[in-house]
Amino acid sequence: MRRILLAGICLAAVYGAAASAADLKFAPGSDAKFNWKSFDEFKAAHADLKGQALTIFGPWRGEDEALFRSVLAYFSEATGADVKYSSSENYEQQIVIDTQAGSPPNIAILPQPGLLADLAAKGMLTPLGDDYASWIKQNYGAGDSWVGYGTYKGKDGKDAFFAFPYKADVKSLVWYVPENFKEAGYKIPKTMEELHALSDQIVKDGGVPWCIGLGSGGATGWPATDWVEDIMLRLNTPQQYDDWTTNKLKFNDPAVVAAIEEFGKFAKNDKYVAGGVAAVASTDFRDSPKGLFSVPPKCYLHHQASFIPSFFPEGTKLGKDADFFYMPTYASHPELGKPVEGAGTLVAITKDSKTARAFVDFLKTPIAHEIWMAQSGFLTPFKGVNKDAYGNDTLRKEGELLISATTFRFDGSDLMPGKIGAGAFWTGMVNFVGGKTAQQSADEIQAAWDSIK
Repeated sequence: MRRILLAGICLAAVYGAAASAADLKFAPGSDAKFNWKSFDEFKAAHADLKGQALTIFGPWRGEDEALFRSVLAYFSEATGADVKYSSSENYEQQIVIDTQAGSPPNIAILPQPGLLADLAAKGMLTPLGDDYASWIKQNYGAGDSWVGYGTYKGKDGKDAFFAFPYKADVKSLVWYVPENFKEAGYKIPKTMEELHALSDQIVKDGGVPWCIGLGSGGATGWPATDWVEDIMLRLNTPQQYDDWTTNKLKFNDPAVVAAIEEFGKFAKNDKYVAGGVAAVASTDFRDSPKGLFSVPPKCYLHHQASFIPSFFPEGTKLGKDADFFYMPTYASHPELGKPVEGAGTLVAITKDSKTARAFVDFLKTPIAHEIWMAQSGFLTPFKGVNKDAYGNDTLRKEGELLISATTFRFDGSDLMPGKIGAGAFWTGMVNFVGGKTAQQSADEIQAAWDSIK
C-alpha cells in the first residue's frame, strides 16, 4: 500500500511564486508592538544575499500558507533573497521522495520529529550545531524539551541538533463559560485536586460538570488519548512519558493504568458527564462543547485543544463568552512542574546554503514570530517576543502557557506506531469507557503493540 501511494505522487515539489517585499503585511516601524529593531539588525547582517535562491517545503496550505508567506516576505525584504515556498497534500511522503531523489529543498518544515529523525539517520539533514541548541535552551519555554525534539542521531550514529522549532500548538486546556462560573460562584481550580472538588460541587449543586465526546468517525476515541496523555504528564516524569511512547514503559504498566483510571474518574461517572457515560463514546467531539452554551448549561467544563473554538456557536467571543484555564497539576506531585502537551513544527536544512543558514537565523528574531502572532493560528514558546503582538487575548494566554511551561511534550499517540497511536489506543479508550477496566484495556493495547514487534 505504501509503494502504491508513493507511486502516485509527483517526483519533485513544485515551488510557488517567490515571496515579495511588496507583500509586507505591516510596514516596518509602523507599530510599536513589533520588534523592528530585530528586523533592522537582521537586515544589516544579511544584506549580501540579494538574488540568491531559497526553496522551502512545508506542511502549510490554504490560509496557513498565506500566513507563512506573510512572514517570508520580511525575510525577502531583509535579505533580497528569492524565496519560494511549496507544500503538498502528501508532504510527509513527498519530502522522503525529494531527498532520496537528490532534489531536496533548502529547508524542510515538518511536524513529525520521527520523520525528521529518519531523515537525519540517512544523512539527509544538515546539523545546525550546538550554538543553536543552546540558544533554544535559553530562549524557549521548556527549552530542554524543544532541544530534545530537534536532536537526532546522524548517519554517523552520533546525536546532533538538526531541527529548529517554529510555531506550536497547545492541548492542555479546559474550556468554560465565564458567565456560568460567575453565576454559580465557581473559581478556576489551581490543582487537579481542586478540579475534582469543583466537579463534585457542580454535581452537589444539581449540575453536570463535564461534556465529553469521543466520536470522530473512523478516528473515534482520539479525544480520550489527549486526556490520558495530559494525566500521564501530571502523574509521571517526562522520561516515563517518553518511555511510554516507545513502549520501553509498557502500556499495561501500573503507571499507565493509573492514568487511564484517573481519566475514568471523569468519563465513567454518570453524574459527571452530560448524557451519562453511555453518551461519551457516541457524542461527536465537534458537538461535545455545545453543552457549555445551553441555557441552563448542560455542562460547565470541556477538555480540548486550542482548535476547539472553531466548533463553538457562531458569534462566540473568546475571553468573554468562552475562556479556558490550564489543565492543572496535582498538588501531590509538585516535582513535576508545569507540563504542557501540544505539537509543533520543526525547521531543518535539507540542502545547505548560505540563505538556508540565514533563514534559520531569521527564526531567532522576534519579528519572525510576531508577524504571524499578530494575525491568527500561531503560538510560540520564544520568550523574546512581545506578547502584546498576539492578535487576541486567548492566543496571548495560550502563548504564555508555552513560555511558562517547565516541560513540553508532543501528543504521545502521534509518537507511537500508527497501529497503536492511531488504532489500538483509540479503540482501547472506547472499550474502557464502554465498560472494560483500565487494566483490561491497557493489556489489550499492549498485546497489539507486541504483535507488531
